[in-house]
Amino acid sequence: MLRTITIGSYVSVQGLQVGQTPDGMLIVRVDEKNYVGRPVITTRKS
Repeated sequence: MLRTITIGSYVSVQGLQVGQTPDGMLIVRVDEKNYVGRPVITTRKS
């Protein structure tokens, strides 16, 4: 599943979700590298 996370205040990364840490942070893979960050919350209009 494609997910977007934030790393720091201004940097976001989008990649395939490969895991989740116990404190709720997501691990996403971009090419051969894994990144850990907070998930970006999206809202949908209904």
